Amino acid sequence: MNLMTQTLPKQHNSRIFILLFMSMLSAFGPFVTDFYLPALPQLVNNFDTTTSLVQLTLTFSMLGLATGQMIIGPLSDKLGRRTPLIISLILFVISTVACLYANDIHTFIVCRLIQGFAAAGGLVISRSIVTDLYAGNALARTFSLMAAINGIAPVGAPLLGGIMLEWTDWRGIFIILLAIGIILTLISFGQKETLLPENRFQGGILSTFTQLVPVLRNRQFTFYLLIQTFAMGVLFSYIAASPFIFQQHYEISPMLYSICFGLNAFAIMIGSSLLTPRFSSATTALRVGATVFFILGLCVAAALVADLSFAVVEGLLFVMMFFFGMVMPTSTALALDLERKSAGNASALLGFTQFLFGGIVSPLTGMGNILITTGIIIALCCGAMYLFTRIATQK
Repeated sequence: MNLMTQTLPKQHNSRIFILLFMSMLSAFGPFVTDFYLPALPQLVNNFDTTTSLVQLTLTFSMLGLATGQMIIGPLSDKLGRRTPLIISLILFVISTVACLYANDIHTFIVCRLIQGFAAAGGLVISRSIVTDLYAGNALARTFSLMAAINGIAPVGAPLLGGIMLEWTDWRGIFIILLAIGIILTLISFGQKETLLPENRFQGGILSTFTQLVPVLRNRQFTFYLLIQTFAMGVLFSYIAASPFIFQQHYEISPMLYSICFGLNAFAIMIGSSLLTPRFSSATTALRVGATVFFILGLCVAAALVADLSFAVVEGLLFVMMFFFGMVMPTSTALALDLERKSAGNASALLGFTQFLFGGIVSPLTGMGNILITTGIIIALCCGAMYLFTRIATQK
């Protein structure tokens, strides 16, 4: 493809730098979500509020990540990738400062919404840039490598957050987020444009958003989108409920919780980098990964509802995350390869549905008995994900 040959860096070092930078940007949204997870129970006391309101800080951050991608993604198809990326990172820095000065839970929730919106720029544009540069199996391999590198963020984020809580509070965690935002902003000024002017959307800015409709009309793309949406529903249910299940129900320390969360994220990284490349095609890897993920998801749900031991629940979660790591990069590559001419819009839709659905299911886990509610949500999401995988990959 002409676009790929015109924009792909010729020097090996440049390719590595772009891969690392794109991985950092795509991991930025999850890092913003995961970093303060060990502090969620602390925020209840800090702001003198309820568990549900504290979980809303996670929900509104995901809603910001969802809506931000729907706006920034299409704009990047019209304006190019570089300028929207820089603007979104600057907004992230400003919103993080606002979070640090929040004095009540409601102000903090609003600031988290804006922070999530800004972090969406790095998430959606990084996927679009990679789609600008690669195609076919190379695109699938690149997303697998990015997913592996991204695993460092969820491994390190809660672990670092747990360590920091030993000597500081949630504001110390957000100071680190501020520093990371500033560093990424400075690096983005050196990022070259990958979407050439002749390949950009030629209509008006408002009409850019109308291109979302043709993308959704692509049935195959929509199936991959639904696979990702329900798979992420499982992940976000676990993210929202795990601090309370592990630290309050099983009474483990914030540090041990951080280690368990990091191990599960490490499993995602291994699944993406080692298991996925062993298959002949992204479709085969998706089919196998989704099947085993579905079976293990039902096992996790049963273990939670039956209130089995901490060791059993954590062991099942750890193994399940290997296969989650196979589902996400393969479905992403297969979806975006179908919509190369509208990569920004397609990437925005993928991110929007993931985080919107995540924002919906997260507070639901806190209703009633958290073990039973979380188990039911995980089982339903796994079932829907498996169903759409069967439909999408049938010959």
